[in-house]
Amino acid sequence: MSGRSTRRFSSFTSSRGMRFAALLLTTAAGCGPLEAGAPEEQSAPSASDVAQVESELTQVTGFGTNPGNLLMYRHVPASMPASAPLVVVLHGCTQTAAAMENTGWTAAANVYKFYVVYAQQQSGNNSSSCFNWFEPGDIARGAGEALSLKQMVDAMKSAYSIDSTRVFITGFSGGGYMVPVMLATYPDVFSAGAVNAGGPYKCATSMNEAFTCMSPGIDKTPTAWGDLVRGAYSGYTGARPRVSIWHGTSDFTVKNSNATEAMEQWTNVHGIDQTADFTETVAGFPHKEYRNSAGTTLVETYDLTGMGHAVAIDPQYSFPGSTSVCGATGSYLSDVNLCASYYQAKFFGLTGGGGGTGDTTPPTVNLTAPANGATVSGSVTLTASASDAVGVTRVEFYVDGALAGSDSAAPYELAWSSTSVANGSHSLSAKAFDAAGNSATDADTSVTVSNSGTSTPVTVSFTSVAADDGYIKANSDGSLPALGTLTGLALGRGTDAKFNRSFLSFDTSGLPDGATITRAYLTVAYSSGSGDPWASPAGNTLVLDVKTGTFNAAATETADWGVAANASAVASIPKFTLGTTNSADFASAGLVAINKTGKTQLRLRFTQDQAATAYLFVQDGANAKLTVVYTP
Repeated sequence: MSGRSTRRFSSFTSSRGMRFAALLLTTAAGCGPLEAGAPEEQSAPSASDVAQVESELTQVTGFGTNPGNLLMYRHVPASMPASAPLVVVLHGCTQTAAAMENTGWTAAANVYKFYVVYAQQQSGNNSSSCFNWFEPGDIARGAGEALSLKQMVDAMKSAYSIDSTRVFITGFSGGGYMVPVMLATYPDVFSAGAVNAGGPYKCATSMNEAFTCMSPGIDKTPTAWGDLVRGAYSGYTGARPRVSIWHGTSDFTVKNSNATEAMEQWTNVHGIDQTADFTETVAGFPHKEYRNSAGTTLVETYDLTGMGHAVAIDPQYSFPGSTSVCGATGSYLSDVNLCASYYQAKFFGLTGGGGGTGDTTPPTVNLTAPANGATVSGSVTLTASASDAVGVTRVEFYVDGALAGSDSAAPYELAWSSTSVANGSHSLSAKAFDAAGNSATDADTSVTVSNSGTSTPVTVSFTSVAADDGYIKANSDGSLPALGTLTGLALGRGTDAKFNRSFLSFDTSGLPDGATITRAYLTVAYSSGSGDPWASPAGNTLVLDVKTGTFNAAATETADWGVAANASAVASIPKFTLGTTNSADFASAGLVAINKTGKTQLRLRFTQDQAATAYLFVQDGANAKLTVVYTP
């Protein structure tokens, strides 16, 4: 072990250091410490996952003095042109270089023809294999890990024909914090960078500060943040790198306040203000751009609503002109139907040439029905026409700016219930996406909702009554089940071979006695999970039962497992692995069972027992909502 490795390892041998190592592990892992009694979650990619992708990487040794003692891997696509770009990819804690291929960068490189360097930390330098983004000796120009990463770029330039003006860097979590290190210390090397679940440069310069930096975050003025970057390479007067910032709004490991601070830092570095010059929604997620006076986007942010600590992927998306898809599901990768590697490559300017289609032309889209100015009522079919030279992948429909649904095949249609909004004027729009990720919006339609002959519908949401919520583990052998004790509510089958059902209570006594309930649905939030309970056995479905009142007079009890409901399987809940989702609308029997004079209790269950260990945890309390639409 080198002297440097010995120094790094010994810094984690104290109890405080070991605690920090555990924290850094969860920083990349995307999950906090396990709740008591919870099935154990995967904390790293499986050996088969790593072996599957590692074949595309070649290790490079002797790439410089390597003072940071890092490992270097490269990916070189076939038939590379002269003066090709280079992207450096940095993993998170507990991860490897090979694991980061599942974020889609190798697939993108094969299509768009750019080189990729995957850097890898060694456990001898950091016991959780985190890049040392908080160590002063590793985040300064000409020293430590920062210099090692720069030497990897130099080695690639010596070996291949690389355009020095098109060198980029992206990273996740600990690697996400290391990206601004490289942009600040080597602005003469990197033209742009992408930060996934990271934070601003010099958010921490010690182990203690790193705790606070990750959560709850550190607040500085934009100028103070900018000064830290300017001080990293004093006297530098050249162009500064552009920055793309991606963060899940439900990231409780690295709080998303880090994204705001990073935006403030880099807008200040570029001499622009902190007010977005362009705002749109991409695949349902807010996207903001901060531009200079010439209209060039220098900083952009993606707020990944409901996503935790992870990299956004979309395995259903194929890179243009190929069968390669954007990433593969696995540890710390969230399938949110948004391909971060594609949009970051697009921000870098890599998608307009090379071996891909070079398509930068957005599709055409037109909301054809209902007509602008029309008066509508009841169920309304929203219809759009869309076309594109490469191909339209989906059309999203919006009502008053809120996503109502989407259709992925022509004719593009969506059934919308106008009773879900009040009578009066409402705006409708359609947004089309093509296979290259370009999008276009038609937002010039306004309709008047008039549900004549009935009173104006009223929508009300009830939050879960946490004291009455709970879950029951029913023994597979028929013996007495036991009550669950976790904050999250379990569904499926855990490692103890017991089957789980959960109960959510809502005080619906605020509904008028004479109200006619026309619609109801449940909103639940993902907490954690393991395996795929929907697919074990095949065709398994998550449904809910409704009880007028509660399944038992007291709080959740073991006998509730077998109590008859007033209405069974009134709605299903689609498969989801992060954020929140809505159930289908309740069947008529479920609407009748909603209690207007007291509590309404819902029992969530899978229709079939799991053939293997698989479970889902959902949140209760304020994170579970029953929405009821009624006419007085």
